[in-house]
Amino acid sequence: MRAFSGARCGGRDEVYVAAVALKGPAQLLFSLNLWDLQHFMDPESIWLAAAALSHTKIPGAILVRKLSKLPLRKCWFVGFTKEDVDVHTFNHTWETHLLVGSHDCRHYTQGLVEHLTGQKDILDHLRPNNL
Repeated sequence: MRAFSGARCGGRDEVYVAAVALKGPAQLLFSLNLWDLQHFMDPESIWLAAAALSHTKIPGAILVRKLSKLPLRKCWFVGFTKEDVDVHTFNHTWETHLLVGSHDCRHYTQGLVEHLTGQKDILDHLRPNNL
């Protein structure tokens, strides 16, 4: 899951949430729409996969990239930013460990959207099966 800002309206940015695969084979499957990958992990080693499945904290990092355009699928407008908020402040304070199901990309997205827009539990409203 990703939350990102789009166009500006009245000095505030539009905020969108998109479900995107991060890299590797997952990106190809996602782009071909062969599999719903919103909970898919593409770990770089068998040890990371085992740690994730055993509900062990995994060191993580927040990766930031600029998108040239919004995804055409699995992308939702969620609102406008509040005044005087920015992504960098949120990213600096976010605990980066990964704990699948308890502290993962969905929780990051929820927190970021709440920080940017003030809306709580936005993912619960985007799709009936809660992404």
